Amino acid sequence: MQILIASDHAGFELKEKLKPFLKEMGYEVVDKGAFELNLEDDYPDFVMPLAETISANARTYADKSRTDAEGDKEKMLGIILGGSGQGEAICANRFSNVRAVVFNGQYKPEDGREVPQEIVLSREHNDANILSLGARFLNELEAKEAVKIWLQTKFSNDPRHIRRIGKIDAR
Repeated sequence: MQILIASDHAGFELKEKLKPFLKEMGYEVVDKGAFELNLEDDYPDFVMPLAETISANARTYADKSRTDAEGDKEKMLGIILGGSGQGEAICANRFSNVRAVVFNGQYKPEDGREVPQEIVLSREHNDANILSLGARFLNELEAKEAVKIWLQTKFSNDPRHIRRIGKIDAR
């Protein structure tokens, strides 16, 4: 499976640390930029080409079951990084069939409640195909753990989630 990765200046250092980590996990990594640290760059210049590629790939395999082993072999996912990850996700979600989610750390309530792992639900329920990380919120270890969990989590293929994603993709 291919993992496309992109960042602006705020996420550049973390992106460079994630690339070898992803390769060690056995993924083919395609870097969509930035290719050097430039404090004046703009995230849309890197996020938009990545999202456009993910969008085209998602359309190509839209008719296959989301958990079809053959479909997974052809599938590509994206990881985008910025200061908060928010602007990057907004930019990516402008493309059809893109479901970008932001992760800046697991919420831990102080009142004793247990909450599900947000990163897991983004894949199981939403079949998110782009993970947007906020480099100003996550350290290297936290980012690597989030990426690992996100990539290892599969879509549940639950009919209600398929129906919901279909409604989103139909727009």
